[in-house]
Amino acid sequence: MNPRTLYIFSGLPGSGKSTLARMLSSHLKAVYLRIDTVEQGLRDLCDMQVVGEGYRLSYRIARDNLELGLSVVADSCNPIQLSRDEWQQVTTGLGENFVNIEIACSDAKEHQYRVESRESSIENLRLPSWQQVQEREYKAWGDEVVRIDTAGKMPDESFAELLEKLAAR
Repeated sequence: MNPRTLYIFSGLPGSGKSTLARMLSSHLKAVYLRIDTVEQGLRDLCDMQVVGEGYRLSYRIARDNLELGLSVVADSCNPIQLSRDEWQQVTTGLGENFVNIEIACSDAKEHQYRVESRESSIENLRLPSWQQVQEREYKAWGDEVVRIDTAGKMPDESFAELLEKLAAR
C-alpha cells in the first residue's frame, strides 16, 4: 500500500464502515477524517444547518495532510457520484493515489440490528433510525471500488479481507 494514499470509505450507516476505517487508519498510522465529526462540529460550534459544508471542509483537510506526505482515511456515507468525484479530485495535481472502498451489510436483519443497537461516539450526534437508513439516497457504484460485505463477520475478519484486497491492488 502506498504510504501517501487517500482511502475513501463509503457505505450506509451501520454497515461497519467507521469500524473498518478506524482500523485501517490505526494500521497505517494515517490521518482519520470522519465526516460525522466534522458535520456535528459545524452544527455545535457554528449553529448551522449542514448540507455539504462538512464534505467540502473535509476535502481541504484531506488535501493538507496528503501534501504533508500522510495518508488519509476518509470515513463518510459518500452516497452519490458528486461526492465520490469530489473526494477523488482531492488528489488531483498531487500525484497521490486514491482507493474507493465500499462497505455494506447484505443481511438486512443484521444491518437493522446494528443500526438500532449502536450508540453514537460523537457528542450530540443523533444517529439515523432504521427507517431513515432505508430511505437514504445511496447510488450504486459505477467506478472501480474495493467492496467488503460485513454480514456474518466479526470486524477482524472484515478487516483482514480489506487488507487482502488492498494488497492485491
